[in-house]
Amino acid sequence: PPQDGMQFCRLNEAEGFDAGPASVSISGDRISILEASPDSRIGIDATGCSVIPGFVDCHTHLPFAGWRASEYEMKVTGVPYEEIARQGGGIKSSAEAFASATDEEVLDQAGLLAQEMLSHGTTAFECKSGYGLTIEAELRSLRLAAELGSRVPQRTRSTALIAHAIPEGKTAESWLDEVEKAIPEIAQTGASALDIYVESVAFGNDDLRRVGEMARAAGLDLRAHVEQFNQNRSVPVAIRAGARSVDHLARLHADDLAELASTECAAVLLPGAEFLGDEDTAPARQLSDAGAICVLATDANPGTSPIVSMPLVIGLAVRRYGWSVREALAAATLNAAWVLRLEQEAGSIEVGKRADLLILDGPIEALPYRFGHNPVACAIVGGEIVHLRPDFESRVTG
Repeated sequence: PPQDGMQFCRLNEAEGFDAGPASVSISGDRISILEASPDSRIGIDATGCSVIPGFVDCHTHLPFAGWRASEYEMKVTGVPYEEIARQGGGIKSSAEAFASATDEEVLDQAGLLAQEMLSHGTTAFECKSGYGLTIEAELRSLRLAAELGSRVPQRTRSTALIAHAIPEGKTAESWLDEVEKAIPEIAQTGASALDIYVESVAFGNDDLRRVGEMARAAGLDLRAHVEQFNQNRSVPVAIRAGARSVDHLARLHADDLAELASTECAAVLLPGAEFLGDEDTAPARQLSDAGAICVLATDANPGTSPIVSMPLVIGLAVRRYGWSVREALAAATLNAAWVLRLEQEAGSIEVGKRADLLILDGPIEALPYRFGHNPVACAIVGGEIVHLRPDFESRVTG
């Protein structure tokens, strides 16, 4: 674990994390002591394994409807994402699928994905709206996100991605006028943050400032998709608007790196989207060396990153970013929990925190090395075993 009470980890400090032999005891839904308890009713033999905090996936687009496999073929054969979007694909395609699906169809798909995420070690995750493109549809998406949270073992947080794409017949300004009027209803859904996508086919920096003002007035966090395909110099704008995180950063301008690293605005990096989209690689090594709050997430969505496995994302990050496994683990646990304001409950193995734990089937160094292998033998959420691999059942006694 990190030092008691640590809210996040500058990755250049991650090598100091304890990784020695130890025991963990759970009482109720909490970690009680970091040693074996003689009163335990259930025991798990983790000899030769690793016990780590559950993964926190702080950037997903669940719940959504359908998939966009045909667009992936367009992408790999050279059609730029911006052109796919202009041809009616991209976000608008997912909005049409979401509109035509029933609530139960959306929830059934999201529930299956949440179960797959759990089997790969994700014990908490974020949900985003953004495939509505009308106020009512965005509110529906947020209500379905809340319902999903009540159905799955994981803890969830909802983000209102109210500026994902500009709806047909609207301008960015007229759409945000509608959003601003709906902020009280958005807040009532339980959303904890507002989000905006700044890109040549979406919104601009002036819109980012405006969404930041909306978030501040409503007492919500600001999240921002920025610098994915172009250098729009959105990071300084987001920082001044009070952003909790800036996400993507594949085209982060070199002059903005030091400022980001000096703030408590997290750099959420999405190597799955970079890899599948053949995007530039975020300057992750430079960010971590400079002391930024670096975070990993899947960006799980039907178009640009249909990935739900955090072990896969960690493997990509270690290879593409030149990070150590400890740096990647800190980015996928404690730092991700901080983005969602769950750091007091999740992200590290500390007495008093919720018992969201994983047992991996080998040393942590094997996690990125055995790329594509799912190492999660057992997942515990709130003190309950919620996923147990058949070959690991004999290790559980009591």
